Formats: sequence, C-alpha cells, structure tokens
Amino acid sequence: MKPFLTFFACLFFFVFTAALSVNEQNEKAGLIDKQVKELLSKMTLEEKVGQMTQITLQAVSKIQGTKDQAHQIDDAKLEEAIKKYHVGSILNVYDVAHAIEYWHEIINKIQNISKKETRLGIPILYGIDAIHGTTYTKGGTLFPQAVSIAATWNTEIAKQAGEITAYETRASGIPWNFYPVMDIGRQPLWSRLWETFGEDVYLASQMGASYIYGAQGNNIGAEDKVATCLKHYVGYSYPFNGKDRTPAWISERILREYFLPTFETGVL
Repeated sequence: MKPFLTFFACLFFFVFTAALSVNEQNEKAGLIDKQVKELLSKMTLEEKVGQMTQITLQAVSKIQGTKDQAHQIDDAKLEEAIKKYHVGSILNVYDVAHAIEYWHEIINKIQNISKKETRLGIPILYGIDAIHGTTYTKGGTLFPQAVSIAATWNTEIAKQAGEITAYETRASGIPWNFYPVMDIGRQPLWSRLWETFGEDVYLASQMGASYIYGAQGNNIGAEDKVATCLKHYVGYSYPFNGKDRTPAWISERILREYFLPTFETGVL
C-alpha cells in the first residue's frame, strides 16, 4: 500500500507544481498585456509609427567596420532616430564580428537613450542574423549551414545549434535572432539555397521546429534564450528565375502543400 501512497503523493506534487507554474505564467502574461495597453493609450500616432519602424545599424553608424578599422556609432544619428523618430527596432546586417565588450557598449548606448531619454521609456528591440551560429561576435561558435545540418537527419543537432547560438547571442546583449529559415529549398538556381533545411517538407519542418525549441525553450525571456524569427516570406525561396528577391510563380496547391507547412510547424 505504501508504494501506491508514495506514487500518488508524488503525482499530486508534480501536478500541483505544474499548475502553479502555469498560473504564474498566466499572471505574468496578463501583467504584460496590461502594461502594453497602458503604453498604447499614451502613445501619439508618431510614436506608434516609430515603434513599427525598424532600421539597420548602418543607418546610425559613423564608420563601417572592416578588418582595418573599427565600427563606430554616430551618436547624433542614433539620438535622432530614437528621440525624434521614435524608432522601435534596430537590425544588425552586414559588418565585422565585434568583441563581446563592444556589443555591450553598443546595446547599452542604444537602450540608455531609449529607456532614459524618451517620453515612454520603451526599450529598442535589437535583432541580428545569426544564421549559422554567433557569426557577428568574435569567438562565437559557428555551425554548418542549415542544409548541411539537415543532411544529418538528426533533430538533436539542430536543437543544440539553437541552444548554443541563443546562449552566445544573448550573452552579446541581443534578445532576437532572425532565424531559422523555414523556406523550402526547391529552386536549385536560388543563390541562398544553403540557408534552408532542404527540399523535403517534413525534414525541414522537424529541423526548424527543433532549432526553435533549442533557441527559445519554454521561456524566451530567460537569460540564455532568444526570440526567433521565421524567415522569409512564404514562397521567398522559389524565385521563378532563380535570382534572389525576384518574383515567384507558385500555384495555391503547391503553396499549401510545400511552402506553408514548415511555417505552420514553426509557429505551433
């Protein structure tokens, strides 16, 4: 009888603990929703437009980083973008890999202006394209491109890549990664085919979902996790002439059978 009592006591404990955890998450979500609504009620139209605007880091840079010269922020442009135009997001695009200390300097400068020198104190949402590891941080871990990871047929590898990339990206002060690419690689002429998890819908879906779970876990607010961004637009990887960023010609049946499922899996 005692083993059964012990079993049910443990079962009750785990169920009770899980219920508390869910309730805590719901309470936090409710609090965040309330704060968002309060901020929205105070915002001007210009501030709302600004929050929906994303610029690149180069738009507020004085010197582009190269192997021969260090990157420099243009303080005047940065202040103008945040304080005058209320920009809500900055995206890192091309540049050299920076030391982690310099990343902290950049991010702190951006956030200090947005949180301390604006009317509402809304932090900037900073994003980066860490598509095969922490490519923009010196000493970061690099992985094979997605198509090579998919060739292993091992979703655990994709998950670990997501975990490590998230840890190192967040350590650089960046909470948002523009990855994974959930496009299907079915146009061999496309110059960015290697960014995809290949041509098979099921394989690409499972690899992408595993990467997302590794990167986000159950709490994207955790210190070792980042928010992901599923790329690109549905059908982006299937340009008719093979050239990047050109029109695609896709029937609705093909779109639903091959191109939508990966994104659906990533969202679910």
